[in-house]
Amino acid sequence: MSISHKSFDIDPADKNKEFYLRYYSGGYRDIELGHEFLEFDIRHKAGEDYATLRYANQTNYRDEEMIRKEVYISLLVLSEFMKIVRQSQILLENDDEWPKPMRESKQELEIRSGKDQKLLKTNGRLSLVTISNEKDSAGLKTFYYLIQDIKVFVFSLMSLNFKVDPITTSR
Repeated sequence: MSISHKSFDIDPADKNKEFYLRYYSGGYRDIELGHEFLEFDIRHKAGEDYATLRYANQTNYRDEEMIRKEVYISLLVLSEFMKIVRQSQILLENDDEWPKPMRESKQELEIRSGKDQKLLKTNGRLSLVTISNEKDSAGLKTFYYLIQDIKVFVFSLMSLNFKVDPITTSR
């Protein structure tokens, strides 16, 4: 499977197609802190009635250990992720004129649907102020807002999943 800059569309209603989304933000900040990152991915195999959401956060601040979590999500939740991606129109963008990723700080967004794949990479230190000065500011804003939306959704799902106690029946 080759990574392409070509545009493609996704259908949130099509559950018979593989879907994969991965977001990575991180880098090697300095020798003392090492490799710090935030990464999550969503995987759905064609025909399955669920998807998997995996989350990892590595920070060496206060000598914390890596946090890894994995949850199963319903097809309805998967469909919402796909709608967010589709409505953002990120699949129409390319990263040719975006700031290049650096070893110290980079962001990657990979989206696959069936045989179609898109990989977008840029510098990890983006803000709305810095984006407005870039050549492709519209594309970077699309990327920036999509990432914010997806991160909020992922953090909410993870938080809810690990705070809810399972239902038990007493006999």
